[in-house]
Amino acid sequence: MEIYKLLNGIDFLVMGIYLIVLIGIGSWVSYRQKHNENLFLAQHSLGATSIGLTMWGTNVGPSMLIASCSIGYTTGIVAANFSWYAFVFLFLLAFVFAPYYLQAKTSTLPEFIGTRFNQHSRELLAWYSLVTILVSWLGMTLYAGGILVTQIMNWPLWVSITALVAISAFFTLTGGLKTVAHTNVFQMSLLIIASLTLVVFGVIKAGGVTAIYEGVPEGYWKLFLPADNPDYPFYAILLGYPVLGIWFWCTDQSMVQSVLAAKSLKHGRLGTATCGYLKILDMFIFFLPGVICLILFPNLGNPDEAYMTLVSELLPHGLIGLIMTVLMAALISTIASALNALGTVFTLDVYQKRFRPEASTKETIYIGRIVTVVGSFISIFLGLGIAKLQGLDLFSLFQAILGFLAPPLSAVFLVGVLWKRATSTGANAVLTFGTVASLGIGLCYLMHWPSEEAWPHFLFLSFLIFAGLCLFMIIVSLLTQTEGEVSPLPSLADTYRASGKVSAGVWTAWGILIVLMIGLYIFFN
Repeated sequence: MEIYKLLNGIDFLVMGIYLIVLIGIGSWVSYRQKHNENLFLAQHSLGATSIGLTMWGTNVGPSMLIASCSIGYTTGIVAANFSWYAFVFLFLLAFVFAPYYLQAKTSTLPEFIGTRFNQHSRELLAWYSLVTILVSWLGMTLYAGGILVTQIMNWPLWVSITALVAISAFFTLTGGLKTVAHTNVFQMSLLIIASLTLVVFGVIKAGGVTAIYEGVPEGYWKLFLPADNPDYPFYAILLGYPVLGIWFWCTDQSMVQSVLAAKSLKHGRLGTATCGYLKILDMFIFFLPGVICLILFPNLGNPDEAYMTLVSELLPHGLIGLIMTVLMAALISTIASALNALGTVFTLDVYQKRFRPEASTKETIYIGRIVTVVGSFISIFLGLGIAKLQGLDLFSLFQAILGFLAPPLSAVFLVGVLWKRATSTGANAVLTFGTVASLGIGLCYLMHWPSEEAWPHFLFLSFLIFAGLCLFMIIVSLLTQTEGEVSPLPSLADTYRASGKVSAGVWTAWGILIVLMIGLYIFFN
C-alpha cells in the first residue's frame, strides 16, 4: 500500500509539528540535566507514570499495531493473551524481582546475575543481552519501521531506517534514559488518543458494539481456543507464554531498565501496575481494529493491510497524519529505549567491569555514547539484512524467536532467585549449553526441519525447553555444589523485611488490576 499517496499537506503538517515538539521536549530535558549526570538510570528519578509508560512504550512498535490488527482480522482476540496475560509477570517483577534488583542497587541485569553467581555468569549474560537487543529490539523493529516510513514518505528503505535510527539516537545520546522516559510520556499519550479515535470511527461505521459482536465468526471473542486449534491452542498459551513472560517482563534489560531507575521500590511497583493497566488497552486499540476491519472490509487480499485500510477509509486528513505520527512515535520509543539499554549493558558490564573498573562517570558517559553510535550503525545493517528474508510473517517470527531466546534466561533467573542452592556452574551450563540447544531447536523449527508436522506449537515447545533447562540446572547444581556454597542474596522474606511495609496504595493499585484482569478473562471465555 502506497500510503504517501493518501497524505496531503495537512497530514505532513501534523507530522512536522509532532517532530518539532518531540525534539523540543528531548532538548529541554537534556538541557536541564546536570553536567556529567549518569545517562543510564536517570539518577533513579523516575516516578510510577514514567515507568509505566516507558515499559508500555518499549513494548509497542509498528509491528505491534499493524500485525496485531492483522491477527485480529484473521483469528479474533486470542492473540490479546500476549498483552493481558502479562499482568501475572508484571506482578512477579513488582513483588519478587524488583525488591532484589533495587536493594542490590542493580544497574544492569547481568550485574545482578554476577552478584548471584559469578563474574563469568555476568559476562555470558552481558554478551547474550547485547546480541538480543541488536537482533530482536533493533534489527527487527527497524525493518518493520523502515517499511512503514518507506510507505509514508516514498523513501528508499535504507534512508527510512537511517532516519529512524538518527532521531532515536538523538534522545539516547543527549539525555539517556531520562530523556527517553519524558518523551515516552508525550508519545504514548498521543498513541492512546489517536488509536482510540480510530476505534471510535470504526465502531460507528460498523453500526455499533452489538453489530461488531454479532458480525464475526464463532470463537472470535474467545481468549482460550480448543486444543486442536492450529493457531493458538489454549495449552500452548497457558504453558508457553510464562516462559516468554518471565524473560521479557522480569529479566530483559530493555524492559526492566525503567524499574531499575525508579525513585523507590514503591514507585517501581506502582509503575509496573501502571503498565499492567495500559496493557488492558492493547486489546481495544490493537486487536479490536482488526475485528472491525473484518466486518467493514471482509475481502481484503492481505490481512496485513487491515490497519492501514481502516486509516485510509475512515479518517479525514489531519487524523490520517496523526495516525502516521503515532506509528512513528511507537517506533522511536522502542528504538530509543533499546539503544539506551545497549549502551548501559556494554558500558557497565563489559567495559567498566573488565577493562576500566576505575572509569569515572564522565568516561562511562563517553563510552556509552560511542556504543550508541556504533550500535546504531550495526542495527541499520541488521534491519537491511532482515529485509532480505522473504515469506516470513513478522509478528509470528518475532514471537517464535522470543520463544527460543527466552528459556535459558528464564531458567537461570527463576531458579537462581527462588533456589538458594543453585550454583554458578549450573547457571553457566544453562547459559552456554542450554543456549546452544534452545537456539538450535529454534533454528530447526523455523526451517521446518525435518518437517513442519514434526514440531509442536512453538509456545509449547518453548515450555518444554524451559522445563528441561530448569531440571538440567538443578541436576548440575546438585552435582557441583561445594560445602557452604549458597546464594549470597538474602531470602525473599529477608528482602521484604529490609524493603519495608508495602503501602496501602500499592496493594490497592495491584488489587484492582488483578480483579479487573480476572473479570476480563471470565467475560471473554
